[in-house]
Amino acid sequence: MAGLDLRGSAATTDDATWRHPSRHWPALTEATRHLDAPVGALHVGALRHNAADMTRRAGGTPIRIATKSIRVREVIDALLRLPGYRGVLAYTLSEAIWLAERLPTLDDLVVGYPTAEAGAIRRLATDPDLARRITVMVDSPAQLDLVDAVLAPADREEVRVCLELDASWEAPLLGHLGVRRSPVHHPEDAGALAAYIAGRAGFRLVGVMAYEAQVAGIANQPPGRPVAGAVNRWMQARSMPELVERRAAAVAEVRRHAELEFVNGGGTGSLEATAADPSVTEVAAGSGILAGHLFDGYAHFAPAPAAAFALDVVRTPSPRHATILGGGWVASGPPGADRLPLAVWPEGLRMLAREAAGEVQTPVEGAAAARLRPGDRVWFRHTKSGELAEHLNEFAVVDGDEVVAAVPTYRGEGKAFL
Repeated sequence: MAGLDLRGSAATTDDATWRHPSRHWPALTEATRHLDAPVGALHVGALRHNAADMTRRAGGTPIRIATKSIRVREVIDALLRLPGYRGVLAYTLSEAIWLAERLPTLDDLVVGYPTAEAGAIRRLATDPDLARRITVMVDSPAQLDLVDAVLAPADREEVRVCLELDASWEAPLLGHLGVRRSPVHHPEDAGALAAYIAGRAGFRLVGVMAYEAQVAGIANQPPGRPVAGAVNRWMQARSMPELVERRAAAVAEVRRHAELEFVNGGGTGSLEATAADPSVTEVAAGSGILAGHLFDGYAHFAPAPAAAFALDVVRTPSPRHATILGGGWVASGPPGADRLPLAVWPEGLRMLAREAAGEVQTPVEGAAAARLRPGDRVWFRHTKSGELAEHLNEFAVVDGDEVVAAVPTYRGEGKAFL
């Protein structure tokens, strides 16, 4: 295979098979019937639709690909060949180095989280090419100390760093909303850290990042939870203006001490809002490409289910139940029903409250369960996007009614970075 190509035309609403479950899922079943479960499938038409829709939502602002939300090298490479996508946001330094070595034309990699990997730091700091292409994340002097503890500035390459600004919101009554990431919250804090980095040998500050998780990562129209949706929309409508003002002030403070190459923000759920921020030069996104079922709860966009997995029915313990082999692919985050895989075909299947998704078996009930027999296939969608790849060695790439390729996941290439 010459490589996964996402440059074809995106499907329109009328001809999109995923909008017609009775066409889409049986077609995937037929295309992959020759493969033993568990079967992971990527639908080319859905991938193209999502990739195009994300660039539309970004409105011309470049998208840096968040690799954590994909974890399939050929998909990442295919996105980088599309207009509107530029660079990657890796999740570990080891992953960034691995990608840099295998994608030689990729010369802009940012590690989205601070690193303590001494071996990877040594690799970065002793390779001029890697040091030129990779930027690491910092939010305190202690992270610079970790680098110097591996190799002193005189003994290594200059290390490119990005300063992370805390994007959370301290809401009236509700308190801290967002994720606990950087301690750098106020513009003056950002300026002070930038000044410190500028005065420290062996480092060059080239970027600022702020991830507004309370806007990008929180569903604003969760199915069956209208009150939660209303609260989330209220929160997001107030949090984003506060961040826009604070981020602009922080970036101005940092620019007093460094020539910035980029200011990164956002995520799949906030592409429009983040791209509209004048201080932002690029947005980060990845989850919307594969589109886990978490995104079924967003009011302002509707990505296609581009990634799914199928498991086999192996038992019928009663006339009302069927039991599936496997299924316990539970997503990270706060424990709850929304972290479980979603059975999407046949329609009308429900997990049992006392068993839910089990590591080796998942019983289901509902009208469709009574019709299932051993050997039948059930299709699921994962809550998240990239986490699905940790359970599969490869995805079958389906175009139309046939498998046109098999692409390995990170796991399939022998890599587990976290």
